[in-house]
Amino acid sequence: MTRFAILLGGDLTVTARLRAQIRGARVIAADSGMMHAATLGLMPELWVGDFDSAGSELTMQYRDVPRESFPAEKDATDGAIAVAEAIRRGATEIVLLGGLGGQTDHTAGLLGQSIEIARKGLACLLSSGIEEAWPVIPGSMEVALPPETRLSIIPFSDLEGLDLAGVKWPLLKRSVPLGSTLTLSNVALGPVRIAVSSGHGVAIAYPPLEFHV
Repeated sequence: MTRFAILLGGDLTVTARLRAQIRGARVIAADSGMMHAATLGLMPELWVGDFDSAGSELTMQYRDVPRESFPAEKDATDGAIAVAEAIRRGATEIVLLGGLGGQTDHTAGLLGQSIEIARKGLACLLSSGIEEAWPVIPGSMEVALPPETRLSIIPFSDLEGLDLAGVKWPLLKRSVPLGSTLTLSNVALGPVRIAVSSGHGVAIAYPPLEFHV
């Protein structure tokens, strides 16, 4: 498995859990996402973007990192360009860091992008350090969550045949229409299994504060 961590420009809280999730990952920075490299103790193998928000200090500090520049007026975000490059370099798993909790349009777009990544057959995790998200597509997956983690599943389309196990309020073969709040604010008892027969959405988790150290 080849794991890539993509550094994005949003807020990031560095926790022991997050460090474990990116251990051994290859790294690509998207524009100002490079600001997280030093805190994480990582050296990206590539820096992509239009560099309109990277800052001259970062440019000097990481002047030896290979760069690919793109015009500011383009048809993809810097993060999407970084993901495409990770896939081109053989990624089988992508961790998107710093993309949650910021501007709603960018966050929603990134969640949608994670679904497309999953449809390509790649594992995908989004994390801000205190908030985590996974794409939900037809099939099943197990998510390692600490007990008492708040967990929600947000349908991006009608979900059919949803199974949810390892939670306080389990579900079996449930239909969850787009816009339903049935799957908000469940509680993990430990590892959680999520399965769905059709449709797509995202699972969002908030590990307890004691895991944010």
